[in-house]
Amino acid sequence: MGDIDELLKEELENPEFAKAWEETELEYQIKEMLVAARIEKKMTQQELSQKSGVRQSNISRIEKGVCVPTLNTLNELAKGLGKRLKIEMI
Repeated sequence: MGDIDELLKEELENPEFAKAWEETELEYQIKEMLVAARIEKKMTQQELSQKSGVRQSNISRIEKGVCVPTLNTLNELAKGLGKRLKIEMI
């Protein structure tokens, strides 16, 4: 286990940190998922904007983690990427 993993494990024992981590982890996953899908399709933010109808500036803010997209926005982005949005509770 690396130093960062060990530090994270220790920090997650703190209930306040664990709660904050849990709240931001989903936002991080959404951001990473969008960037990975766009790169996989070899699309620029502008191209995705044209295909999805979501403004390029909004795509940039989502990818930077500055804002959290609505489900409707995520669905439009998925369509623009030729994908479907699937949400699961696990």
